[in-house]
Amino acid sequence: MSECAKKIPFSPPDISEAEINEVADTLRSSWITTGSRTKKLEKEIAEWIGTDGCVCLNSQTACAEMALRILGIGKGDEVIVPAYTYTASASVIDHVGARIIMIDSQKNSFEMDYDAVEAAITEKTKAIIPVDLGGVPCDYDRIFEIVERKKNMFRQSNDMQKALGRIAVCADTAHAFGAKWHGKMVGSIADFSSFSFHAVKNFTTAEGGALTWGVIDGMSNEDIYHKLQLLSMHGQSKDALAKTKLGVWEYDIVGTWYKCNMTDIAAAIGLKQFERYPGMLARRKEIIDRYDAAFKPLGIGTLEHYNDEHESSGHLYITRIPGITPEQRNEIIVRMAECGVACNVHYKPLPMHTAYKKLGFDIKDYPNAYAYFANEITLPLHTRLTDEDVTFVIEKYSEILKGYI
Repeated sequence: MSECAKKIPFSPPDISEAEINEVADTLRSSWITTGSRTKKLEKEIAEWIGTDGCVCLNSQTACAEMALRILGIGKGDEVIVPAYTYTASASVIDHVGARIIMIDSQKNSFEMDYDAVEAAITEKTKAIIPVDLGGVPCDYDRIFEIVERKKNMFRQSNDMQKALGRIAVCADTAHAFGAKWHGKMVGSIADFSSFSFHAVKNFTTAEGGALTWGVIDGMSNEDIYHKLQLLSMHGQSKDALAKTKLGVWEYDIVGTWYKCNMTDIAAAIGLKQFERYPGMLARRKEIIDRYDAAFKPLGIGTLEHYNDEHESSGHLYITRIPGITPEQRNEIIVRMAECGVACNVHYKPLPMHTAYKKLGFDIKDYPNAYAYFANEITLPLHTRLTDEDVTFVIEKYSEILKGYI
């Protein structure tokens, strides 16, 4: 076996016998759809994050869309989103019929240009969707300053919007489960936060996600939860568990809504992941610290996962190689793959994709997002990496990059 025959996948799920056994117990219980395990996972997430509001659904995308729908955002409204993100951040705006207002990044950053965000607000703006890319929290302080300063422009169109009294902050926290901003857990800061539990995420339920929300004066937490249950279960007035009670079969359909609930099989994985999660976060930090120590002296750009303002969830190890072209970036990824190390790119800006071109977006209008993408390479960062694997990635990446920096 050659030294380049090692196989290091990019982001495999970290599943132990505990998750497998809990899923088997769920299957044996005869209750496999939304039930007691899903409710327990919601409760544990809410308590850990420090919020009263949490619902588990079948994806982050569903969570983000349900947040817009419960806010009553739709045709004629505008929602602000970064150009540098995955499609799920923006596609949900289109799903509800609102207009996508896309903002370029700051120079040499994946974060939105907050001055441009403020300038883009109109009387039609109903929400901002900031993104905690790679698990690094966005500047929540700056975002809330903006929406407070623009309150006089806000035009509510329903009771929820009236109760909020300003533009909603609906954070895409897909990568940020366990991250903190100024000591406060992500998920308890924005009005609505949508987490992903997809197979490649830090914390997985195979497919799934959680929507959390804070206190909205004048709106009952129980009412918000009930409405989200209706939106995610066909508008059915009783869930399957409630209908199993003796003589309680009858139900009503109160709206022609959607089907995006989490199953107890998925929640079973999450319950055991949750028990292991503090250790998983700590292991990610260990790997990031080793990568940083090796790569920063070489002049390679990396995300700042941990500082006085924030603590990342350590989801992605994003690097930027000074001066390389997109073609050279692809060469490096291929050479790493030949050594058995799978790398990735996060992200191709939305205006470069066909769907967003058809909506009228042009990457020429987003030069900072393109520049950040053009020389970006994401290295493997997951809790199945051994210390030997980390050393191998560091050695191969450093060796290959000698020809480019």
